[in-house]
Amino acid sequence: MKLLVRERIFDIGDDFWVTDETGARVFWVDGKAMRLRTTFELRDPEGNELMVIRKKLLSVRDTMRIERGSETVATVRKRMFNPVKDKLVVDLDQGEDWEVTGDFLDKEYVISDAGGTVAHISRKWFRMRDTYAVDVNTYRSDAGGDPALVIGVAVCVDALTEDDDD
Repeated sequence: MKLLVRERIFDIGDDFWVTDETGARVFWVDGKAMRLRTTFELRDPEGNELMVIRKKLLSVRDTMRIERGSETVATVRKRMFNPVKDKLVVDLDQGEDWEVTGDFLDKEYVISDAGGTVAHISRKWFRMRDTYAVDVNTYRSDAGGDPALVIGVAVCVDALTEDDDD
């Protein structure tokens, strides 16, 4: 399933729609402005909350949590310094952990685990700088086949790596 993320560059609160290939709205990412810590809500087109994504206030490494209801389903964190390649780690509450590797600033990266590719994120298919694709492997029967969770991880990657381009 290929999802298209079109960010609004100069929008207060970082709100944007995630659509499918036909242009149908699938998810609304609602960035909460004026909060002490970075917070996003992932909603369905009807406005129902699916997940809350929050940056931890105090941690040794930059870390964000993805919560479904009151349960933490995943924790995304930067790996300690690695001179070879950039990497983020996704600790799943249930299932095998994921690795996120690639070029985060240009939005060319892969989310994977021991079972293979979970999703491929790429901007190179688009001319517009504010659009990128998230190609989710929905054939998987585990957490890797959950488009909402994969979009949540992509939002975390954006939030955790946006400071790196300053």
